[in-house]
Amino acid sequence: MVIQDIKDLINNNFGIASLNPMQESVLEYYTQNSDDLILLSPTGSGKTIAFIAALLSQKFKHDSVPGAIIIAPSRELVIQIVGVIRQFSTKYKVTECYGGHKMIDEENSLAAGCDIIVSTPGRLLDHINRGNVSVKRCRQLVLDEFDKILELGFEREMQKIISNIPSNSRKILTSATNIEKIPDFVVLRNPKLLNFIDVSDGDENSISVKKVLSPEKDKLPALVALLACITHNARVIVFVNYRDAVKRVYDCLKSKRLPVGIYMGSMDQIEREKAIELFNNGTYKIMVSTDLASRGLDIVDVNYIIHYHLPLSREAYIHRNGRSGRQKRSGNAFVIYHASETLPDYIDCCDNFEPDALAHCGIKQDCDTLFFHAGRKEKISKGDVVGYIVANTNMPASQIGTINSHDHYTLVAVPHGKAREILRMLENKKIKNQKVKVSIAEQKMQAL
Repeated sequence: MVIQDIKDLINNNFGIASLNPMQESVLEYYTQNSDDLILLSPTGSGKTIAFIAALLSQKFKHDSVPGAIIIAPSRELVIQIVGVIRQFSTKYKVTECYGGHKMIDEENSLAAGCDIIVSTPGRLLDHINRGNVSVKRCRQLVLDEFDKILELGFEREMQKIISNIPSNSRKILTSATNIEKIPDFVVLRNPKLLNFIDVSDGDENSISVKKVLSPEKDKLPALVALLACITHNARVIVFVNYRDAVKRVYDCLKSKRLPVGIYMGSMDQIEREKAIELFNNGTYKIMVSTDLASRGLDIVDVNYIIHYHLPLSREAYIHRNGRSGRQKRSGNAFVIYHASETLPDYIDCCDNFEPDALAHCGIKQDCDTLFFHAGRKEKISKGDVVGYIVANTNMPASQIGTINSHDHYTLVAVPHGKAREILRMLENKKIKNQKVKVSIAEQKMQAL
């Protein structure tokens, strides 16, 4: 596919009239050279579109085995990458593989043949070991968030995977943070480094960081006071370091009747997917999370980052702050600390902020979300859902918000306060001659 065709696809399907300098550089280098590429660029700068555009610029042989493999460290990042590939609307077939996804669905998709695999390391190695897929003719390999998937926890799996892939496969490594040394088993060929991390042209992401002193070692009162002082329609991520602390902070904010969600690694896959999508559509306006939410998630328009616990490393600090101030918007971050704590030198606070302890938090949710217990595998499309709601309720299509379709369920945003009335009108109604259970989407606390 020629460069102009790719740019036309991006313009038509993403509404991006012109690529940013990083994306232009990736596409130009990849089409004019044959060596490997290392891309360093901030979170939210458009790396996914960049490396997918680069892959699509190369020819694929439709011979039932994958010509390109993309490996990412988390299931959420796999899902996000697959969504971007599909938004390109090309003829290429993509298969997603990750833990928590039905193995039989993946096996059937791989057996039918695919052009691109997007997978977590463990799941891909599992399929290779089972003989579900051959990677012997892979010609392009992308390691997204390579600093994460080449670290100790993934190193053995990655070494086994790469040993099965032809050594002459072209490689793209991408991340927002670098590592000291790329392991030898990756076998890079004259890699070109494109480093956009330190590029500042005055038009890039702008993050304002302020310190908030907590009078008590228990930071919950300081957090509640801080939330009361920010814009009422804001979207906020509160980062903590430990899973038990996530639940404790969540319970506190929930008791204040705030629209808050929770996100951490111990949750079931569906609960994690729901958490992000309910946060994105405005059902939740506050998300409490471990550093798992600091990278690899499709989270949009975050106004505030709150470091409830001090980040444990410079990389964690960078990735947390990278969730705000994306796409050339300004962002805000607050670091809550107690006098007994020493701020690391990598935390560059520009000012102090003292919340009003008497203020009342007025953050309100924008919508409710309906949970349809059927999805793509049950042949239920987004259009089917819209038609079903419009035909059986008094709600016009214009009031239906974001629809997220998954293999076996669908999430539908509707105006806040309208969900129960809609459920009543949909009772005993069929969609495409199927009786599908519909409920209000909420996080299941037993999964936490």
